[in-house]
Amino acid sequence: MNIRSMDRCRHEGLGRIAGRAAVVAMVASLAACASSPGPAVTPVEGVGATPYGQFLAGRAALNDGRNAEASTYYGAVGRMDPEAAVIADERAFVATLLAGDVTSAAKLAPTSEGASPSNMALGRIVRAVEGMSTGRARSVRDLLAPDTVVFPHRSAAALLAPWAAAMSGDREGQAVRPQAPGDRIVDVFGLLGQARLFEHENRFDEAETNFKVLSGGDSPSVTSVLAYGGFLERRKRGPEAIALYDRLLAADPRNGALNAARSRAAAGRAEPLPTLRQGASQSLTPLAAALVVAGQDQLGMAYLRLTLRLDPENYGAWLLVGDRLEDAGLIDDARAAYARVPAGVPEHATAQAKMAWSHQRAGEPETALRLARQAAAGGDLEAVVNLSDLLRANEKFSESADVLSPVLAASPKDWRLLYARGVSLERAGRWPEAEKDLSLALALNPDEPELLNYLGYSWIDRGENLEKAIELVRRAVNQNPRSGAMVDSLGWAYFRLGDYPRAVETLEQAVELQPGDPEINGHLGDAYWRVGRRDEAGFQWKRVLTLEPDAKIRAEVERKLAQGLGPAPVLPARKP
Repeated sequence: MNIRSMDRCRHEGLGRIAGRAAVVAMVASLAACASSPGPAVTPVEGVGATPYGQFLAGRAALNDGRNAEASTYYGAVGRMDPEAAVIADERAFVATLLAGDVTSAAKLAPTSEGASPSNMALGRIVRAVEGMSTGRARSVRDLLAPDTVVFPHRSAAALLAPWAAAMSGDREGQAVRPQAPGDRIVDVFGLLGQARLFEHENRFDEAETNFKVLSGGDSPSVTSVLAYGGFLERRKRGPEAIALYDRLLAADPRNGALNAARSRAAAGRAEPLPTLRQGASQSLTPLAAALVVAGQDQLGMAYLRLTLRLDPENYGAWLLVGDRLEDAGLIDDARAAYARVPAGVPEHATAQAKMAWSHQRAGEPETALRLARQAAAGGDLEAVVNLSDLLRANEKFSESADVLSPVLAASPKDWRLLYARGVSLERAGRWPEAEKDLSLALALNPDEPELLNYLGYSWIDRGENLEKAIELVRRAVNQNPRSGAMVDSLGWAYFRLGDYPRAVETLEQAVELQPGDPEINGHLGDAYWRVGRRDEAGFQWKRVLTLEPDAKIRAEVERKLAQGLGPAPVLPARKP
């Protein structure tokens, strides 16, 4: 049964440098773009070590995310060959920043004429953040001036400038709303930062005007609602804050940050106003996250390191740092980042979940489950859901369903929980219970494509309610026509209804959309067999075996390769 769930060219702005020694020319050509991580190169120490070898080692380390090592290698290049120092020093600056040593990176920030404009601009941001973090904001404000910071760092400078002004006592400068035409992040989070700075100045009416703009509309962001709610709490308007939180919790009842804020407001414990350093850190975090989502991993990581220099207790940033380190294969470093999130803060459950999944992905399911059980023991909703997910990933389907039952008893109309338990029950072979959960979840959210597809596919695979099932799957495909899994469900419905030519046509589309899925390829093989295309059926089944199928699919395919499909089943009459 199919569960339906949900190296780039890195330009480092090193620029064109002419008239250098041969080693510099080689370095420049290598520095232009690394389309994929090169082989790990270990420099030869002592006799025979070369600047070129040190540079290759630094490049390999930087591409692999081993930033501290990269900084060391690039530093050695400059010491060994002053002619190569400009490029090597820029790389050392980037590597040191990515490793999280912002203080040292500020000292390495390029200022010479030969440095690239992009790295010069990043250096200005780094030096400004270091100054803001050490009480020297007055001396670094000019570093953030719009005419001195080039793309892609203008957004960061715009967001940080009012906070630097506030730290230096410039009341006029701190009231200026950041501007970056066409930049939605600066538009939204600049307005949020301005609201917070208004509150710092006791300009409460102006602050509330901004907060209302941000938290209004049909779908305000959690960040905006939390910020306005915190403001209301500090103004001793707790009931209004609770109503604001409840509005979003109605659609997202498992949101840990909203639940924590609601509990705090109900207890009359107002959230403190963020300090200027915390506010500056929070203004930079969404920009860093957006860069990561856009695939700009190195720049995103650089900004995350800056947010943490401003506020080492920005736990959302630590979670993102951990994710980036894990993606780079630095598992121990990632876990250390997750461990920076302490118990008692809203992000703790997420950190524990990420820690557990890091062990699951590393092939250590026992450790993963032990950590997940420990986290769930306190009854935290997110931790319980995470335990259920991990149990399902380890094919402990009945237990996965059962741990959700107490949660559902308290939240019987949470369609996400019903869906999750329904999947686990179906996988456990407890179909009547699964069908009840999935049907109720769909009744609560009738247009959710994942639900439509899962229930429809389950009926199709069981040969039940085929006409209704195909209607559900068609609705899912209409919403997600590029989903190979959903198109496969539709093709499999045609197969079960005996319309084999149409099944072939649809399943070929599904394989084109999702060529690496073993079950979809197997379905296409079955359809080929039924229309008499036996050689192509055999090819598809053999392909399934190359796609790491689970044990059940592998056994079925091996049987088909040995025996074929056998006679066609007796099919239900199809309604016109």
